[in-house]
Amino acid sequence: VQLQASGGGFVQAGGSLRLSCVASGINFATNVFAWYRQAPGKQREWVSTVNKSGSYYSADPVKGRFVISRDNAKNTVHLQMNNLKPEDTAVYYCKVVGSDFWGQGTLVTVSS
Repeated sequence: VQLQASGGGFVQAGGSLRLSCVASGINFATNVFAWYRQAPGKQREWVSTVNKSGSYYSADPVKGRFVISRDNAKNTVHLQMNNLKPEDTAVYYCKVVGSDFWGQGTLVTVSS
């Protein structure tokens, strides 16, 4: 199983980024996926999860700003991040829920 994350970068506060995670070696449609993040000096924390149906739920700090989605035809999970804040600065990781399969992470830096 491989999870290839991309889309991170440097953005000013209030800006947007869209992360992508392409999965291979897995039956994509039958799995649940999540995004996590780890800020410098902090523990990794859960951000958002998308179910097989496409329904999703998110952590309170990102609710209303981040939207997770999935494209089963492209084996891809997205994280649309809007109205970014400096406290969103972190390495973002995608994960297959219920497994130990993690992507390599993509860095998001938000300047004030």
